[in-house]
Amino acid sequence: MSNVLKSALAAMFLLAPAAPALATSGPGCLVVVNVASNDALNVRKRASASSPIVDILVPGQHGIIHLDARCEPLSRPWGSRWCPITHYNGDRTTKGFVKARYVRDSDCP
Repeated sequence: MSNVLKSALAAMFLLAPAAPALATSGPGCLVVVNVASNDALNVRKRASASSPIVDILVPGQHGIIHLDARCEPLSRPWGSRWCPITHYNGDRTTKGFVKARYVRDSDCP
């Protein structure tokens, strides 16, 4: 296991709230989809396209993206919902929101 992955996993254990739905392995993570390889997915401070960008997720190079709660509002079609996430990348941890159309469920490492 690489040092970067060990650091990310250690950060998850130290920073994650104690709740059964927030797994550190198995289901509960996301992967970036529907974003060109030369582009990136913006992580927003709030669930709005006009909210400030707090992080970017490069497809295939984004570290661990943990889904913190369900994507909302439930009244909107799936692709129009916003998903609250925590992004673990090396020693850096960022919380924010991404559009559901650009992420898919994935097992956590």
